[in-house]
Amino acid sequence: MTAPLTAGLTSAALGALHARFGGALSTAPAVLEAHGRDESRLDFALPGAVLFAASESDVVDALGLAREHGFPVVPFAAGSSLEGQVVPVAGGLSLDVTGLNRVLEVHPGGFQATVQPGVTYPELNRQVRSQGLFFPVDPGAEATLGGMASTNASGTAAVKYGTMRDNVLEMRVALMDGRVIRVGSKARKSSAGYDLRHLFIGAEGTLGIITELTVKLHPLPAHLVVLRCNFGRIEDAAACAVGIMGAALQPERLELIDEHEIHAVNVHKGASYPEAPTLWIELASPSEVALAEALELCAELCRDAGGRGLATARSAAERAEIWEARHHSYYAMCALYPDHARLSTDLCVPLHRLPEIIAFTRAEADAAELHASILGHVGDGNFHVLFHAHPDDAVTWASIRGVYDRMTARTLELGGTCSGEHGVGLHKRAYVAQEHAGALGLMRDLKQLLDPQGLLNPGKTL
Repeated sequence: MTAPLTAGLTSAALGALHARFGGALSTAPAVLEAHGRDESRLDFALPGAVLFAASESDVVDALGLAREHGFPVVPFAAGSSLEGQVVPVAGGLSLDVTGLNRVLEVHPGGFQATVQPGVTYPELNRQVRSQGLFFPVDPGAEATLGGMASTNASGTAAVKYGTMRDNVLEMRVALMDGRVIRVGSKARKSSAGYDLRHLFIGAEGTLGIITELTVKLHPLPAHLVVLRCNFGRIEDAAACAVGIMGAALQPERLELIDEHEIHAVNVHKGASYPEAPTLWIELASPSEVALAEALELCAELCRDAGGRGLATARSAAERAEIWEARHHSYYAMCALYPDHARLSTDLCVPLHRLPEIIAFTRAEADAAELHASILGHVGDGNFHVLFHAHPDDAVTWASIRGVYDRMTARTLELGGTCSGEHGVGLHKRAYVAQEHAGALGLMRDLKQLLDPQGLLNPGKTL
């Protein structure tokens, strides 16, 4: 019997990996440490080795060696997830796919691009912008498309264009048994067979590893404007968002950011936004006349809902500044409290329930005397809460967990979900059991069928 080595790899397994991959395999301490955590910084575990894959065959061969030697495999790319998805809790091999970073094909007439999983969404947008196209899913970090598909990522544009599930047409997926299968179709719709594509999107690398994706592209909007409006209470801003969606304005983006996050952004960016609950609403139209009409109606809805301080951003530079501030709000709060640990979560409810759950969450946090900030993609009922405290403050962290449990329980009571876009990872497995109690057994059966040894990203999702 082979003697065990640290972090889930035996000496025989490590030798086999070295023999196959040579210098692409690393056990350098700094490399191992960089692959032991994600953006949340809540969890840490060292892998036994890191493989920098350069091809689909590298992925297939790595899975073959894992099957032979019985070690775990955890896919890794940008490491920007927030729920611990890439943390190798059982050690083993961290399979880094950032080297699979080529845009393979762009078909402007078909509004689609085929990419490797290590391509980031900003890089894809840089390459297709000259053709008048863009990819709309924008979670904020320099996330890779493979990782975004694995977590069913979303972003500020989801209210108009949907999540990764709505924007991935086809994928190649490497399975634990050595097969590589194609799921989905490059056609815009299909009624042929079981929908395996959506089985792997959001599976967090627990069922297979994505090696290629074909994604939808969309025409760049012709005319854009961003309307900013602040409110006295956060639930009033949420209610206004519901009204805007009901007016059929079809905003490109509809974002809420509370006074705590606005303050952090002002400090971090040297900005001077009013420190009050705020809606940022991006509207698009094919003509300036149509855009002016949409803006007038939107402004009227905001004023009727109690909004004040209305301001617009019209130039590309002004709009970019606003969305950069929104995307950097998490990092702004991190910078404001550098010695704190953070717990960032997301929940999603039916849209008409949004004001209620946001008011409930704020009341719970205030009652527990927590400094919790709220923001979100409120046009589709999705919102985020960022908790933070010193890592040694056990009393405050117990309060945070209590509020987290109560707001999630209330979300499920309202017909919502424990995650609209972050995914499950390590942090939300108990809530998945609550949300899908009747189907949990079937989920486990699927996991057993596709990964009978439990080697693909163990400890996540279920």
